[in-house]
Amino acid sequence: MDYSYYISPYRLIFKKPAGTSRGVYHKRDVWYIYLTSDKYPGRVGIGECAPLPNLSCDDVPEYEDLLHAYCEKFCETGQIDYKELMQFPSILFGIETALTHLETGSLAFYNTPFAHSEAGIPINGLIWMGDYQSMYQQIESKLAEGFHCIKLKIGAIDFAEELELIRLIRERYTEKDIEIRLDANGAFPTDSALHRLNELAKYDIHSIEQPIAAGQWSQMAALVKNSPIPIALDEELIGITHLPDKKHLLDEIHPHYIILKPSLHGGISGSDEWIKLADERDIKWWITSALESNIGLNAIAQYCASLNNALPQGLGTGALYINNIESPLYMSHSSLWFDIRR
Repeated sequence: MDYSYYISPYRLIFKKPAGTSRGVYHKRDVWYIYLTSDKYPGRVGIGECAPLPNLSCDDVPEYEDLLHAYCEKFCETGQIDYKELMQFPSILFGIETALTHLETGSLAFYNTPFAHSEAGIPINGLIWMGDYQSMYQQIESKLAEGFHCIKLKIGAIDFAEELELIRLIRERYTEKDIEIRLDANGAFPTDSALHRLNELAKYDIHSIEQPIAAGQWSQMAALVKNSPIPIALDEELIGITHLPDKKHLLDEIHPHYIILKPSLHGGISGSDEWIKLADERDIKWWITSALESNIGLNAIAQYCASLNNALPQGLGTGALYINNIESPLYMSHSSLWFDIRR
């Protein structure tokens, strides 16, 4: 089968600076793969490759050269080299989803109620790191929009102020009204992490992602055993690509949850592998986007809808950028919806 491709770089501009414990994003560089084939005349499959600066294991200076090399290899062989692309998950995700788009001829990748506009995907409302006032305003906005699950990125301001923000939420809403998820992005000092978790537990927290920095398996395992709040792994999974290593990590730490970002954690195929391993160990999971544009976000949402996971997912809303790509995705009543007619 003859495939052809071309690559289009694109720079996304944030409407507002996006704060994380690793810094503040103002822009985001992505690459779109456009895939064609003689087998599907008139069709074009589009996939998004979007490594996150200073986080993705494939955030390397020669990224665009590698992207061309792997696209050329795919077009020559007609096969995705999953083994070699394990170390380049955002490239694998882009090629996988471009091929799925090409083969289906539609942005509705799977036969699901979501793809038929019959059901939305419940998501959490994301509260970005910032000063006390900006985070409080974001919380007020998300609650006014009707979100029943919010996720606060913490670790950038004084811990006492973060506790006060959470206390104010719980003063107004019980855990039955609002589910609170936290994401520390590894920001807690290892020696005081358990104390902080005990303080946070007073406010009925659903879970906390990556309380301490990745790579400290024994310390993280101890936290999982002793924490009053369920712990989820996120950054910990980055760069863990081989099956024995994935098993070892899950068996060593045995987290309550894992958070899967296909662009970071092995594309669609790698995410499938993580899910299978988690299910075998009674570890729960959900899917999260990683600041992709609407091209990547749609691919993740379609995949997510095919998995029938009842938990609120960590999908974006497509509203982060001033120059996002037009999309059939839209938000309604704290859920992400797909309407191919849009």
